[in-house]
Amino acid sequence: MTSKRPLLPGDGPLARVRPVVAFLLVLGLFITGVLVGGTLGAVLLGVLLLGAAVLLAATWKVLSPAQRTLRVVVLLVLLIITVELVVKIPTR
Repeated sequence: MTSKRPLLPGDGPLARVRPVVAFLLVLGLFITGVLVGGTLGAVLLGVLLLGAAVLLAATWKVLSPAQRTLRVVVLLVLLIITVELVVKIPTR
């Protein structure tokens, strides 16, 4: 028997969102942004980056230092990908 509990208990608006739906939304936004590319892709990734930064800021106090570090690294990688789409750095 398994019991599901939220990673971070809360009663905010995201507490009612199923994790699978949130994951698919983030994945879809990321893939669409990368495939579209250019300025529009960068805007889509920017929306994703902004959302992730807001979530990080909201949960900062309850995260361990290791969790904070990992989330900041993910934000930095997403920022690098977003900037790369704007300036079109050749990858090959």
